[in-house]
Amino acid sequence: MTHMKVQMAPTTWRIKRKGAKFVLRSNPGKQTELSMPVSLVLKNILKKCKTTKEVKSILNENEVIIDGKRRKDYKYPLGVMDVISFPITDEHYRMIITEKTRLDLIKIDKKESKLKPTKIIGKKILGKDKIQLNLFDGRNITIKKNDYSVGDTIVFKLPEQEIKEKFSMEKGNFVFLYKGKKKGEQGTIEEVKEGKIKIKNANGDIIMTEKEYAFVIGKNKPFVKITN
Repeated sequence: MTHMKVQMAPTTWRIKRKGAKFVLRSNPGKQTELSMPVSLVLKNILKKCKTTKEVKSILNENEVIIDGKRRKDYKYPLGVMDVISFPITDEHYRMIITEKTRLDLIKIDKKESKLKPTKIIGKKILGKDKIQLNLFDGRNITIKKNDYSVGDTIVFKLPEQEIKEKFSMEKGNFVFLYKGKKKGEQGTIEEVKEGKIKIKNANGDIIMTEKEYAFVIGKNKPFVKITN
């Protein structure tokens, strides 16, 4: 189905909920509450278009780059930590989730648009020196080194899709929370124990939540920009 009822849309989406019955549904591949179809991003967040017809025109006639690849599908899901770029105007944005628990875009520079962090959410040994990593953004990659763990974050260099950095879920590293009652919060890891994580935010408050709700984005401080 191309559309779904508005009341079924995630609360994280920035959409009008009054006066409309249906809203565009994303293509599968990413968590629905943590991604939005490109069409809605261009219309509701960036305000570059007013109609789906205008969205399709921009995607077909101009370059719209997401994570280093040109995209023409107006239903393609733009997810948390994804990068969307408009080469003609030299505009670059990263998708985040705010403390108000809404998906939003922050403007980044061209240099940072070449960096894409994503979390390892699954791992499988396929054979000798062959490991499959299942990633937060819906992708699966195969690597040779077995020094990656579920919960780690890897940073890709775009558009080459080469692994540039790795950050582990350990004390002292910086995280943001993308799920749970405290989603949108960020801070430094104080402790990781038995599936739980304790972090200290900028105000010095201690937050306890599930380890799976945390996304590591740097050592001591964010490796990429996550706030305006």
